[in-house]
Amino acid sequence: MHRVDIFPTHEYQGLKLRPGRPYPFGATVFGNAVNFSVYSRYATDCTLVLFHNREEEPFIEIPFFKEFRLGNVFSMMVFDLDYENIEYGYRMDGPFIPAEGHRFDKTKILLDPYAKLIVGRDVWGKQPNLDNIYQYRARVVFDDFDWENDLPLETPVNDLIVYEMHVRNFTCGAGSGVKHQGTFAGIVEKIPYLKELGVNCVELMPIHEFDEFENFRPSPVDGHPLYNLWGYSNVGFFAPKAAYASSGRFSMQVDELKNLVKKMHANGIEVMLDVVFNHTAEGDQRGPYISYRGIDNKTYYMLTPDGGYFNFSGCGNTLNCNNPNVRDMIVESLRYWVTDYHIDGFRFDLAAILGRDQNGNPMSNPPLLESLAHDPVLGKTKLIAEAWDAGGLYQVGSFPSWGRWAEWNGKFRDSIRRFIKSDPDVLADVKERIIGSPDLYAQQGRGVKASVNFITAHDGFTLMDLVSYNDKHNEANGEDNRDGENHNNSWNCGCEGPTDNADINALRHRQVKNAITLLMVSQGIPMVLSGDEMGNSQQGNNNAYCQDNEIAWLDWNDLEKNADIFRYFKQIIQFRRQHKVLRYDEHLSHSDYRNLGCPDFSWHGVKAWQPESGHNNLTAAFMLNGRYAETDGVPDDFIYVAMNMHWEMHGFELPQLPEDMAWHVFANTGMETPDDIAEPGQEPLIDSQKEILVGPRSVIVLVGKVKK
Repeated sequence: MHRVDIFPTHEYQGLKLRPGRPYPFGATVFGNAVNFSVYSRYATDCTLVLFHNREEEPFIEIPFFKEFRLGNVFSMMVFDLDYENIEYGYRMDGPFIPAEGHRFDKTKILLDPYAKLIVGRDVWGKQPNLDNIYQYRARVVFDDFDWENDLPLETPVNDLIVYEMHVRNFTCGAGSGVKHQGTFAGIVEKIPYLKELGVNCVELMPIHEFDEFENFRPSPVDGHPLYNLWGYSNVGFFAPKAAYASSGRFSMQVDELKNLVKKMHANGIEVMLDVVFNHTAEGDQRGPYISYRGIDNKTYYMLTPDGGYFNFSGCGNTLNCNNPNVRDMIVESLRYWVTDYHIDGFRFDLAAILGRDQNGNPMSNPPLLESLAHDPVLGKTKLIAEAWDAGGLYQVGSFPSWGRWAEWNGKFRDSIRRFIKSDPDVLADVKERIIGSPDLYAQQGRGVKASVNFITAHDGFTLMDLVSYNDKHNEANGEDNRDGENHNNSWNCGCEGPTDNADINALRHRQVKNAITLLMVSQGIPMVLSGDEMGNSQQGNNNAYCQDNEIAWLDWNDLEKNADIFRYFKQIIQFRRQHKVLRYDEHLSHSDYRNLGCPDFSWHGVKAWQPESGHNNLTAAFMLNGRYAETDGVPDDFIYVAMNMHWEMHGFELPQLPEDMAWHVFANTGMETPDDIAEPGQEPLIDSQKEILVGPRSVIVLVGKVKK
């Protein structure tokens, strides 16, 4: 039975109304009524604007009566709406005093900050009608999706193999073979591929609604259109991008994304979202009115004393994350994605901003980060911070965590890159990264799972480009090659870009295998960039944020061209998943605290038990004692990794195993395929149990297991 307080009390131009419920914000169906609720601290009046679907002009504008405002919330129930066939927005009236932070303009129709379904940009790359006064239209969501008992997977953090993916780039390229290229449905078609690769977590680059036409322009190279491809510029925090759905033109993006998550979960793959709570698409004072600026500019943005915009994001504005009302919006957004979309975790772009106060100062105990760490709904959700921002705040190893937050470990990336290209004076740092960066996390009581290890990500070179280019080549971006990182720690192996030189190409493949090997045998959470497993290149572009074309799209023909790389990736991922000793929760002790014959972890040099140091040292080895890692009471194997980044071959003396065990070779990047890597569990016995030769710029992985 309905409560009496959902029956109409007012009428306006034939529509029945009553005072609404302040919570939840947004548009919510209650019986035969839709409750519209929007917050604004400084607005003096608010008007609900209703459109029939896809009509340019509204069919009615309903003012919120005085009695429809409670505190700073305008709320109203409208009865008997055909809510599946309407779109809505708001007009806000109030002061326009930029010096005081107020920019109200009642001529603008504004998007609901809590809109859960946004239409108007349903087809990717379709030129918008700029004469339309309301570009982004909010619609009411009616949730009837059948999850078939699906729930978030709750995979242990240390078991994750994260695969960073861009929705369009993943399936738009040549040879993808999917029906619905560049969409959520296209990814569903590729789930068998993801299972074959062995990843168990996909991290989707931003899928919140954004404007691909932001900073739209032609390339100076050949005139091809340059879009905002990556999507790090949110229009709304609750709505999936319509143009990422093959069914977006039918407003079915909500169901299509939910189906993707459900199918992923059915195949044992978690789904994480890359979320951008540091700024919005409205930019600085020159930017458009879309939502937040017109609804309550002073609440939503960090403002300078003269009413300008702080720009810690590098994108024109900075979201005022630790304002209590903005903080609540962010928390509600994340809860919504977890409860309604079954999302398993989040990576937070430029997360250091989330720890700044309204004046931009770093906070010792940021309320937003603490709220997310302790939120009951998010209690088992992965939280990963990009622990820096464009304002110079770098918090890798010091990001406020409350034992919940992990971090993109940029120091892992930099050290491993330098090591594989044979830089001097880096080995000491490499050793810290391989064992889970205890120098960064141990003193805070944070385990190895605080470190998300990666060598490449969307922002920078691909792995193949890392070993093929000394310099960035971003001319196609139209910024005179000024954009993108200048310090890439890359090495082209002797020739800039593509070459027919067989020796250079062989070295590049070996370097790719060296990189993925070190990533997979390191403690922490490994993250792989989509396409690296097939040797994807972006032609030396290390900032392909605007390249919606062959530069950024995966070329699926690379799977055949670089079959040895794909095979190597599959095997080493499977190897990691099979060995608990590579996936500890806590930092290793480097001691034999259980009297099992040798330490849980030990460093070695070319001589067993004699680790070397020195400015020019490019060789090292380590051993993991599998008896310290058990699965259902069964101890793991020993694992020994010898790393030789010198340009000459070196012999490594092997540590002696218990009498009933022997060394077997799993991987040797110095060998040609198929001898470069074995099937996990079928590693061949090596002839000499005392010494192994490691070729120049090569890594060998041995498995110590019971003799057959």
